[in-house]
Amino acid sequence: MDAFATTPSATAADAAGLAALVRLLAGRGAVVLSGAGLSTESGIPDYRGETGSRRRAAPMTFQEFTGSAAARQRYWARSHVGWRAIAGAEPNAGHRAVEQLRRSGHVSAVITQNVDGLHRAAGTRTAVELHGGLHRVVCLDCRRTSPRSELDRRLEELNGGFRDGPARVNPDGDAELAPEPVAAFRVAPCAACGGVLKPDVVFFGESVPRPRVERCFELVDAAQGLLVLGSSLTVMSGLRFVRRAARAGTPVVIVNQGATRGDELAVARVDLPLGAVLTEAARRVRAG
Repeated sequence: MDAFATTPSATAADAAGLAALVRLLAGRGAVVLSGAGLSTESGIPDYRGETGSRRRAAPMTFQEFTGSAAARQRYWARSHVGWRAIAGAEPNAGHRAVEQLRRSGHVSAVITQNVDGLHRAAGTRTAVELHGGLHRVVCLDCRRTSPRSELDRRLEELNGGFRDGPARVNPDGDAELAPEPVAAFRVAPCAACGGVLKPDVVFFGESVPRPRVERCFELVDAAQGLLVLGSSLTVMSGLRFVRRAARAGTPVVIVNQGATRGDELAVARVDLPLGAVLTEAARRVRAG
């Protein structure tokens, strides 16, 4: 049964968009650019889509994190609680369909704006994590990287029982907590040098490493099509790849619930849940 048989809200435009998506994938060599909307079916809310809302607190900036011990305490307290939701999330039908299409050669590469590691968990080990990954931690002093699971164990030893109780979690693993418990949270230093630990993700105010950006440009330039999945393209970090593809005449198809900043550049779009759409697209591609 296809996505349209199970989705009463599907429109003629959605049907045409799915057909365009299948044609793009059938040509092989499509590059995927994914955003937070792809992970909502794994239980991780996005910021702007139908299953999410704008966060109530401003996200941590790189300047604030590096310049204030209190800011780092607040970040790690909230992230320690939120990490449980991120670590416990599993790839959904959308992630699995992308990996299936990659294995069959219909998708040549995956670029993700997400930091949840779900593409890699689904088997897409070569996914370019544009904004890094929460499953790694880096020391700002000695530059040693280590698994987040190692830090999680240390933080639990220092703050036993801290994350008991419910909390709202954002896509970047940041949980919304009251100020009082945050003030008592104990932060763990680098186990190697005692320096400052930071998640290996790009904070607001911090630039994506240039080699990573250039690698993404190379992938987009070589693509036969660009498939945007679950991104509103609100920030330039992802929108620049859509604009680059459009300038080169590379067709762009967007699957996202809600409008995006790249809609006028797309040859087609589908405004339906991603898991069903991608599963159906993969089925139709296999069927020829």
